[in-house]
Amino acid sequence: MDEPGIETVRRIAALARLDVGADEARELARQFERILGHFQVLARLDVAGVEEAAGPPHSADQRRADLPRPSLGLEQVLAQAPARVEGFYRVPKTVGGEE
Repeated sequence: MDEPGIETVRRIAALARLDVGADEARELARQFERILGHFQVLARLDVAGVEEAAGPPHSADQRRADLPRPSLGLEQVLAQAPARVEGFYRVPKTVGGEE
């Protein structure tokens, strides 16, 4: 695998704050290369005469009425919590390190 592909993986990993080892970087670079190859095949397709689609088919645009309805009670909600403290969900801290 060429170094530019691996360097791209390392830059992306750094932006995502991921620790990627050398073996994993080589494998990811190979996967990216295959993915980009698929896009290159698509870019070469003759799409003359193919109608452009700006979104899902019209039939997929079905929405329910936005009507008020009763919500779950506090005990029902907290029964699903992984942990609770004084009537609140307790979740692991995800930003800024450990508590």
